[in-house]
Amino acid sequence: MKNRLTALSLACITAISATAADAFTTSRGVRVLPVDDVVYEVVPRGAGGTWDYWCAAAEYARRELGAGWADRFYVVRGRDVSVTTGRRSSVQFTLHPERAGVTPKTGWLSLGFRPGESMSVQRGYGYCAPETVL
Repeated sequence: MKNRLTALSLACITAISATAADAFTTSRGVRVLPVDDVVYEVVPRGAGGTWDYWCAAAEYARRELGAGWADRFYVVRGRDVSVTTGRRSSVQFTLHPERAGVTPKTGWLSLGFRPGESMSVQRGYGYCAPETVL
């Protein structure tokens, strides 16, 4: 019984380590992890500002998924507990809303992270600019 518990513990630790090792870290230090083959999750340090999420999602879409500048990425799930790390704050995104079961929203006004909201990869990258110190 003790050997089985030890083996199970090692398997869990290995799975957690593999997830952390698979993380993509943006130029601003935000982690992005795949949830499945369609959805990815942005997990900032601390609570993260709104633009940190959009920036990280755009950077991941462009650098890891090969999205073009004009491609749109969509919110799948708003701020909630991370399914990949267990951290308290994350947002899930996709390049393929239909495959993720999300209905794209229309209009230009965004008030947070509602499923279906989107922006172009280029616009998301615009939020990656270094913070200005006054």
